Amino acid sequence: MNRDRYQTVLLFGAPGAGKGTQGKILAQVPGFFHMSTGEMFRNIDISSEIGKVFRSYMTRGELVPDDVVIKLWSQTIHAYTILRLYKPEQDILVLDGLPRSVPQARMMHKYIDVLKVVHLACDNKEEMIKRLAKRALREGRPDDAKEDVIRRRWDVYEKETFPVLATYPKSTIVDVNAVGSPAVILAKILEALAPLQDRHFQNPLGA
Repeated sequence: MNRDRYQTVLLFGAPGAGKGTQGKILAQVPGFFHMSTGEMFRNIDISSEIGKVFRSYMTRGELVPDDVVIKLWSQTIHAYTILRLYKPEQDILVLDGLPRSVPQARMMHKYIDVLKVVHLACDNKEEMIKRLAKRALREGRPDDAKEDVIRRRWDVYEKETFPVLATYPKSTIVDVNAVGSPAVILAKILEALAPLQDRHFQNPLGA
């Protein structure tokens, strides 16, 4: 393990796979710190310097460049350490939402030491699309429930995000079936992560 970088578990999977749900549950387990980049983007201070940069791209309908995204993430996670919300010497970082592309994965290598990639896999694309639509309606986001919007998100995932898996050693990747009850899925995730966390607790400072 490289203690100069954040000890990290990636929650990886297609839209609707349940990354956010499992991340929030894991956050309740002492020794795990869940960071959702979706929440980070929603909570960005648009009056800040980097917030203004984000807003300028979004108002033009353009994708925010990878270096800007990673800069915002690194500033945010550093702030969490200063506030002691996240204690790198004690906690394993559970990252949900990044990296979303191969270039981002390469850029984040200097910040994170990826111990495991939990791949929430689902072979039934249509089932996941239905799940996303139901979730969007339940959360009061009817625009996100439109089938064409959901399918575009899937296209982006398949073209840009799924190839990220190939950038990590196969030995670090754990495939977990994303279809099932949250408790059953959690049990499978913990089976993979419990030994990892045990080692982290026994050797918290890398001594």
